[in-house]
Amino acid sequence: MDQRLEQLKQWVGSQLNGVEFSIIPASADASFRRYFRVGYSDGGVEQTSVVMDAPPEKEDSTTFIAIAETLRGCGVNAPEVLAVDLEAGFMLLSDLGSIPYLEQLTTKAADTLYGDAMDTLLTMQQKWPTDHQLPPYDRALLMEEMGLFREWYLGVHRQYSLHEEQDRELEQQFSLLADSALEQPRVAVHRDYHSRNLMVLPIDNPGVIDFQDAVWGPITYDLVSLLRDCYVSWDGAQVEEWALLYFQRLVEQKMVDGVNLEQFMRWFDWMGVQRHLKAIGIFSRLNHRDGKPGYLGDIPRTLNYVAEVTARYKELEPLYKLVRHLL
Repeated sequence: MDQRLEQLKQWVGSQLNGVEFSIIPASADASFRRYFRVGYSDGGVEQTSVVMDAPPEKEDSTTFIAIAETLRGCGVNAPEVLAVDLEAGFMLLSDLGSIPYLEQLTTKAADTLYGDAMDTLLTMQQKWPTDHQLPPYDRALLMEEMGLFREWYLGVHRQYSLHEEQDRELEQQFSLLADSALEQPRVAVHRDYHSRNLMVLPIDNPGVIDFQDAVWGPITYDLVSLLRDCYVSWDGAQVEEWALLYFQRLVEQKMVDGVNLEQFMRWFDWMGVQRHLKAIGIFSRLNHRDGKPGYLGDIPRTLNYVAEVTARYKELEPLYKLVRHLL
């Protein structure tokens, strides 16, 4: 018997003042959180909300609440926190729908959907208040994330042993990627701004979820998460066209003063490599440590991104050779 689910149902009932309701799974993510959609009638009008189950020994819900409130204050369509029990780890949220970008991203719809997503991203980057300080996306964190690729993908998933020279070269490659990230202007970074965390809505599109790991970091990070998504891929020229449009908007807003397009695209490319190495490591860890094999099918696409980008930069040749060998 799922005791937490029973406790959750009792809590939801208390928040709805005894109104009859239905509850069904809405989604789960790569953490220990899970979500349920609650349906009920309010004055004869059918309503839905989302309830989050975030075990307090595993997840810090105070961070989620603070970031949700700040995003909404910026004008980003994040869920409203309707009720919360921090001790139990339960939270009732406004419902941003059940249609993620991933289900709607067709060639015909992409320009509109990505246009909305880039509008929202720019809003977040421009309007994040200085009094809400986020953890820094510093060198230690960047390097730790890339280390997941070596530990979980190479070591555990592929059982691939690096010899001493390869290991030293890989560490040097990680360091170059971290240097590139740290050169960039700093903004609020959602950190998982992609097609599974953007919800398609008829107004105020998109709804933005799964933002609790936000940090203060590189200006290209969320853009490359969006456009070189681990779950859906586009023609390279199309991706560069979208990135150019975003760069032009950053220039107009004086957010990348003194930066030319070549420098920006290099940052974008190298940031993507850093992120994709991390993602490959996380997908491998989810399978081998957490018993969640569902992300393994996304590794080939993500590894291809790394190969395609590193092939274009002489400085990243050692990483390109290693990845080509793994494909």
